[in-house]
Amino acid sequence: MSDQTQTQRAGFVALIGEPNAGKSTLLNRMVGAKVSIVTHKVQTTRARIRGIAQEGASQLVFVDTPGLFRPKRRLDRAMVAAAWTGAADADVVVLLIEAHRGLTEGVEAILKGLDERREGDTPVLLAINKIDRVQADRLLALTQKMNDRYPFAGTFLISAEKGHGVDDLRLDLANRVPEGPWLYPEDQIADAPLRAIAAEITREKLTLRLHQELPYQLTVETEAWEDRPDGSARIDQVIYVIRDGHKGIVLGRKGETTKAVGQAARAELEAFLGHRVHLFLQVKVRPGWLDEAERFDAMGLDFKDG
Repeated sequence: MSDQTQTQRAGFVALIGEPNAGKSTLLNRMVGAKVSIVTHKVQTTRARIRGIAQEGASQLVFVDTPGLFRPKRRLDRAMVAAAWTGAADADVVVLLIEAHRGLTEGVEAILKGLDERREGDTPVLLAINKIDRVQADRLLALTQKMNDRYPFAGTFLISAEKGHGVDDLRLDLANRVPEGPWLYPEDQIADAPLRAIAAEITREKLTLRLHQELPYQLTVETEAWEDRPDGSARIDQVIYVIRDGHKGIVLGRKGETTKAVGQAARAELEAFLGHRVHLFLQVKVRPGWLDEAERFDAMGLDFKDG
């Protein structure tokens, strides 16, 4: 429950960083539930799924931006544009970097972007993640180097996976967001439609199961959702791929891959929704989906930015 004796605060927090820096893991840790998909592959996060956390009388709305990287395709360009838009619209920005990688070329490019886009008094916090991978002296040196490079409003040493330092970061954010009424109901943890979250869960299972480039050349859409009288839900989803060969890989021998993906996604959806789910997956070849505006809309990305 929120603390009504304190002044209510609410605001948007943008998590930015290179692909695989741990933004989705940090978001899920902050919110206390899985709202953004986490895989070992880079560039997994496409849509700006927002997680919502409460800290005392403050409501923190997290914008989980796509990782910032050098874009090649239209989808990549739209993802990078979405990340910078998320940062520009936020009340507080958190730059997440990996302790063992430090000030990489990619991080330097992000810092240059922050230099160019420095918006008024928007505070930018530095969160050095995966601190268990390096010695204390290296951490101190990296902290100094990063703060010499950019005027961060605060620096936090964290492990998003294990939870170290995350509470301190959340408390700091709670004190920084503006005073004002909460933006969402108290029991809400994400503002993405359930259809979009369901599609992301299935795409995560595909990404974990498939190899190399294929996960970046498919998308999942929830076509139909029927809440049944017995309390269960029927969910129909389409997996779009760009060529026939990909369809065979996604289906697997005798449909085994799609069946396994469906079982894993259904189990997670049931845990997330708290009731039975009947999940039906179809695989369709759509050669030009990477250049279709409606596919971008379904992912919460702006086609014009691509």
